[in-house]
Amino acid sequence: MTPGPAAGAGTGRGPLSGILVADFSRILAGPYSTMLLADLGAEVVKVEGPAGDDTRTWQPPVREGVATYYLGANRNKRSVALDLKDPDDAALAQELARRADVFVENFKPGGLGRFRLDYDSVAAVNPGVVYASISGFGSGPGGAQLPGYDLIVQAISGFMSLTGDPDGEPYRAGVALFDVMAGLHATIGVLAALNHRRETGRGQHVEVNLLSSALSGLVNQTSAYVAGGVVPFRMGNSHPSLFPYEPLPCADGDLIVTAGNDGQFRKLCGVLGLPELVEDPRFRHNEDRTANRDELRPLLVERLRTRSKMDWFRDIIGAGVPCGPINTIDQGVAFAEEIGLDPVITAGEGDAAVPSIRNPITFSATAADYRLPPPGLDEHGAEIRSWLSTPAEEGRP
Repeated sequence: MTPGPAAGAGTGRGPLSGILVADFSRILAGPYSTMLLADLGAEVVKVEGPAGDDTRTWQPPVREGVATYYLGANRNKRSVALDLKDPDDAALAQELARRADVFVENFKPGGLGRFRLDYDSVAAVNPGVVYASISGFGSGPGGAQLPGYDLIVQAISGFMSLTGDPDGEPYRAGVALFDVMAGLHATIGVLAALNHRRETGRGQHVEVNLLSSALSGLVNQTSAYVAGGVVPFRMGNSHPSLFPYEPLPCADGDLIVTAGNDGQFRKLCGVLGLPELVEDPRFRHNEDRTANRDELRPLLVERLRTRSKMDWFRDIIGAGVPCGPINTIDQGVAFAEEIGLDPVITAGEGDAAVPSIRNPITFSATAADYRLPPPGLDEHGAEIRSWLSTPAEEGRP
């Protein structure tokens, strides 16, 4: 392979080393996917319009004037700003697409066709390309023109109808849940298509949309409807099929208690000093406890209120019953550090280095690499333009 734009300058060493990704995506789903690929060694060229990725301006909060939203999804990439309406810049973008192993975009379906950067145009000159398109509602006639924002998909998918108090308003998740999920699905699709290419020499078009990711990700809730004819509804923090499986109040705050089977419930009752509940026919099996949760809950709460949540946490966990305090984000990061997960890494080196949350995948032989901080707009523009303007050697770069 001919070296890409980063040859000799921090090229990835992971399992995707040697893979060149042309990243024409923006905001979250696409950038999150390409960041994961970059962590695993792929060389990612982030193509931005002259104004840059929208999330560069999504602030506060900021770190040294840069939106932390942008920083959270763009490490290990190189940025080039190209105005696709400019013929020279469009030609450079087309050359990048011709050289790429993977092309990722989340333009409105069909939007890249006028620049000859749609799948058919790119595959005509690069038949081995794995071309991933991420949209809100698919490329069909009914969904292609619908705006693909995570919050809209949270509403349309039914997710918000499940989130919030039973008598309150529907709520969104505290993160762009389906953007992240679609980014993960896109990554899986890209990796599967790369394996297919290894076997056949041919690339393909991988399509992911937020609504399909949402319906898939709602798992038991969508299954309740399509397989059981039941339309789920908001239950606050309660679970439709398990109890206890929710926050329960202690002396100083709530503790999540999840006794997911009869054995765990027996252990929980032992810790709480309530062995009589195990043989109570109302609570003997999970389906009994779920049906009689209104009778069981106050009995558990009465005992839990006698001690602090952390005291109960230590004892209940020690007995082998899953539970945990409801933390703030800083406490969640601190907890991960306490149990040895080392959640915070540094992307890049020196003054430009940026703290970041590590890639969640651990490999025994090919570790993720955090060689580059999130790039400034067009930070590598001169380098990438020069590379694209130089005739490539025989074969793919």
